[in-house]
Amino acid sequence: MGLFDQNNRFNAANLISFGNITAGVTAIYFISQNNYFIAIILAWIAGALDIADGKVARKYHLSTEFGIQLDSFADFISFVVMPAFLLFFALREGGRPSVFGELYLGAVFLFYIISGLRRLIEFNIKSDAGEVTRFFEGVPTPLGAILLWALYLIFRYDLIANPYIISLFVVAVAWSLNSKLKIPHP
Repeated sequence: MGLFDQNNRFNAANLISFGNITAGVTAIYFISQNNYFIAIILAWIAGALDIADGKVARKYHLSTEFGIQLDSFADFISFVVMPAFLLFFALREGGRPSVFGELYLGAVFLFYIISGLRRLIEFNIKSDAGEVTRFFEGVPTPLGAILLWALYLIFRYDLIANPYIISLFVVAVAWSLNSKLKIPHP
C-alpha cells in the first residue's frame, strides 16, 4: 500500500490531515504555556494543511469516507477547539474576570465548541466522498476560526478591551456556524 493508494489509511491526503491534527494539538499546548505567537503560527500551518489535504485527495482520487471523517476531526481540533482555547485564555488572562465571569466565559466557549462540533457532524451527514458543493450552508469552521483569531487580535490590541463584549461576538460566530447563511466554497 502506497501513499497514493485510496485504501491506505496513511495515504498522502490522510497524512496531511494527521499533520493538521498535530499542528492543532501542539498549538493548544503552546496556548497553555501562554505562547500565543507560536500557537497562531501553528494555527496557520493547520489551515494550509487543511487546504492541501482536500486538493491532494481530489487530484489523486484519494477521497474516502475515512478521509472525510479524519478531515472533520482535524477541523474540530484545529478550527474549533484550538481557537476557542486561544481566545478563552487571552480573555481570561487579559480581562481578569471574577469566578462568575470565568464561568460565564467558559460557558460561551463551550457553546462555541459544541456549535462547531454540530456543524461538522451535520456537514458529514450531508456530504458524499469527494463531492464539492458550490456553497457552504453556515459559516465553515475554518472561517469561524479566522473570526475568533480576529477577535483575539481586537482584544490584544485593545480595540475592544472588554472580554464580555468579545464574548457576545463569539456567541454570534457560534450561531453562524449552524445558520442558513450561504458562504461560497473556495
